[in-house]
Amino acid sequence: MWESCDELDVEHLTSTAVAEIDSYKYDMSEPMEQGKDLCIHTGVVLRGANTREDVHSSGTLNIVEYSFGKCIEWKPVEDSVVSEYQDQDPEWSLVDTHTRRTRTSSEGADSLGRTRNVRILFSDLKSFRVNHSGQQLILMQRDGTTYVAFFQLSNAESFINSLKGFIKFVKSRMDRNLYLVMDQVESVLNKSFAELDLFQENTSDYVWKFVKNLHNRPYETTMEAFSKLADIWLYKEPVKRPVEEAVADLLNRSLTIDPQPPISVSVGSGDEYEVIGVGTDLPPRPPCPRGTPLTLEQWERSKDSEGRIINPETVREIIFRGGISPPLRFEVWKYLLNYYPWNSTSKERAYLQSEKTDEYFRMKLQWRSFTPEQENRFSDYKERKSLIEKDVNRTDRTHPYYAGDNNPHLEQLTHILMTYVMYNFDLGYVQGMSDLLSPILFLMDSEVDAFWCFVGFMDKLSSNFDIDQAGMKAQLCQLHTLLCTTEPQLAYYLNRHDSGNMFFCFRWLLVLFKREFNAIDIMKLWEILWTDLPCKNFHLLFCAAILDTEKNILIENNYGFTEILKHINDLSLHIELPWTLSKAEGIYYQLMSVADQLPDSVRIIIGLEPLNKTSINNSINGGEASGNHSQATTVANGSRRNSSTSGSVKFGENEVSFERGLDLSYM
Repeated sequence: MWESCDELDVEHLTSTAVAEIDSYKYDMSEPMEQGKDLCIHTGVVLRGANTREDVHSSGTLNIVEYSFGKCIEWKPVEDSVVSEYQDQDPEWSLVDTHTRRTRTSSEGADSLGRTRNVRILFSDLKSFRVNHSGQQLILMQRDGTTYVAFFQLSNAESFINSLKGFIKFVKSRMDRNLYLVMDQVESVLNKSFAELDLFQENTSDYVWKFVKNLHNRPYETTMEAFSKLADIWLYKEPVKRPVEEAVADLLNRSLTIDPQPPISVSVGSGDEYEVIGVGTDLPPRPPCPRGTPLTLEQWERSKDSEGRIINPETVREIIFRGGISPPLRFEVWKYLLNYYPWNSTSKERAYLQSEKTDEYFRMKLQWRSFTPEQENRFSDYKERKSLIEKDVNRTDRTHPYYAGDNNPHLEQLTHILMTYVMYNFDLGYVQGMSDLLSPILFLMDSEVDAFWCFVGFMDKLSSNFDIDQAGMKAQLCQLHTLLCTTEPQLAYYLNRHDSGNMFFCFRWLLVLFKREFNAIDIMKLWEILWTDLPCKNFHLLFCAAILDTEKNILIENNYGFTEILKHINDLSLHIELPWTLSKAEGIYYQLMSVADQLPDSVRIIIGLEPLNKTSINNSINGGEASGNHSQATTVANGSRRNSSTSGSVKFGENEVSFERGLDLSYM
């Protein structure tokens, strides 16, 4: 994993260089010929993979024929530009095309200022999905790249009807909104049946008949296939590999109807997760509707005559249900981040703020008074300062608060992070911290208040930045353990596709979903997570809820490690916050309803005492300690030295590929 600030910077430069090379290759691959438009759908806003721009163009989504093949192509209408920050709903604000503004090269344009077309060859299309009552179309390629189209003047169903004349696809049996491109299904089945060498008739003909029958008569068709397999097994020479293995591969890889193995997981000393037990059958997931934000009236009622918060539990419950009204965040966040004690009076808070202000400027003066000669003899300090300056210059630069050259708020970011180095020199600065500070400074608009809130935030997340990544590895192991109970089919699939290490969730956990949501939603999500309700590891349940939503796409597209990582990264800005929060809470109550049947590893994750008391130490030593314990240990030590809390957790050969795919660059 990352061993030094220099290595972190190399990773960033590598990812940036790769992105630039990919962009150049894309431009060079633009065909010189004029394609033939076979159908045109107007009023479509397209978001590409990993797009984080504030501005998007409206355009047309076409089916175009070139000499090299047919494709789906989005072409921009240059004079129609959409701002993402026009209202509270970032996705539906995309349909307002009346806002105009000059486009920069980072906002979906090439180096000459032209908005690039987006082209998806039919041969690269893996599947697609329709959301939002037909107004959103998600296109997924074979390599995991995802594009999201928003239809303004028509709907996605009309485009799908147009596609029927050019490609064959079927509706998923697991997800009624997901469509699988049949060419891909046929090719996989052809290969599978050919490898088994089961049938006398033409393999392709049998496969097409099999696929059609599977969707029309799933039970009978499966039984017919097994009868043929049984005949081959009993009366023919053995095939190259055991029939049991071939049948399992056929079901898991080709038919996209993986059985849901009742499994639990034990993390051993090797790279694999060992399937050892029988899982817990969960009851139906209860609905968990969201509430309204904490209001000024509710907040004032919660105070006594001296300004104490008399019912912090009730306040936290309201925040968990619906967040905080924006005008109150400036004050309430200070309680959630332990800047102000809940039971402090107004006078005590005024005194505390005065003391904290003096302390902040004393620490700031320490590094500000360093001479260049001192810095040259203080290599750790010099490296951290250089990394902070680089990261700050690329942090949230599209946000209005940080946009433009010589922005004073960037200087404040630098000063706060440099002062934190003096406050906690053992931890210092690690790439990703500027991401966590940015929304806090934007809200507080004060160096002192932002610094002490950031200190409280880092107290919660410091284990994420262990030099040996022990805290991150422990959380990834916990997440996999959780999936083995809540989504055993998905956990089984990930294990079989080199993804049981959960690397693809690393970015989510490292910066607590900062890269996955816009500025409005991340503030609401963070304040909800800071309540520690309904348990301290609710962020892991939130991860499980996202993966539950994406499960069918991952499985039915037969994605491997690289494609899963790409698809999960492309979810950035496409995750529906209220729905995911409701689902995560529902998962919690599912687990609580069968709490006495859960393995201790899962009970610990959701904040319950283990049934077997000795399992506490075993799980901690085995790398499955609760996130709260891991974080408390790191905070107590106050150090970024190697941790031993998950010493038995080892990651495999995909680690380098995974780190390069994190996309932590500030674009």
